[in-house]
Amino acid sequence: MAAKKKQLSRRIRANWQMYLLLLIPVVITFIYKYIPMYGIQIAFRDFSANKGIFGSDWVGLYWFKRFFSSPNCLRMIRNTFLLSAFSLLWGFPVPIILSLCMNQLRFPKLKRVTQTVLYAPHFISTMVICGMIKIFLSPSGGLLNLILGSQVDFLTESTAFRTIYIVSGIWQDAGWGCIIYLATLATVDTCLYEAAKVDGASVWQRIVHIDLPALLPMAILNLILSAGSLMNVGFEKVWLLQTDLNKATSDIIAVYVYEQGIEHAKYSYSTAVGLFNTVINLLLLIIVNKIAKRHSDVEFV
Repeated sequence: MAAKKKQLSRRIRANWQMYLLLLIPVVITFIYKYIPMYGIQIAFRDFSANKGIFGSDWVGLYWFKRFFSSPNCLRMIRNTFLLSAFSLLWGFPVPIILSLCMNQLRFPKLKRVTQTVLYAPHFISTMVICGMIKIFLSPSGGLLNLILGSQVDFLTESTAFRTIYIVSGIWQDAGWGCIIYLATLATVDTCLYEAAKVDGASVWQRIVHIDLPALLPMAILNLILSAGSLMNVGFEKVWLLQTDLNKATSDIIAVYVYEQGIEHAKYSYSTAVGLFNTVINLLLLIIVNKIAKRHSDVEFV
């Protein structure tokens, strides 16, 4: 134990600049992420701004019971889970496929142009994206209705909301998500490709036996991180696209927390609902990590 401490001390002294740089994000994370966690207790209190957090009455699990007994509780949980799960199911493979396709491009200029076109939507704000969706799906003059020769207001159709949300999310984030996979493919030894070509391997065989195994650890890590936020559906896009007619599928926990906490000033109630959502995410993260550990030699979390 003493030898390990001395070794660690020597390592810190030899690389003190690196540890100093590491200290900055650690301190910032602690100040802005961990210290505010003491406010979670208002989920168990009848919070009043006049009394403060510690002066407010303790009510235990009252707000949680109120949420679980609300008429729309199950609908919100189901919508939140399904919207996020379908987004993960359809959106997760797309960056991997894009990275494999772009890795096969042999013309540098074409590759740069393709990357720029795919990355660009990521830098468009959510509000602008939602405005584009409303224009594109407008019943009067919208491009989709012009193509179909119809006048359907798709945003008022509850059955179409999930498809609109998922497809727009893939278009916006798939290009940006493939960057990390392209970086992983860039580290693959080119000798492997040359040896595969000499052995007569086709492009598909090189992808299956060289590229995919190289991407697998990063894909598992991204899957774990995505599963850890499975119940965290993007609030802004849902809120901006939500209408009274599509609430059957767009009524999610994040929007409900915003409405109760900001619009109706029910701080304790909204905190309790948000805490429940966070606990579910934590449990999902642990479960997916255990599953990944069984199928991989590396435990990421």
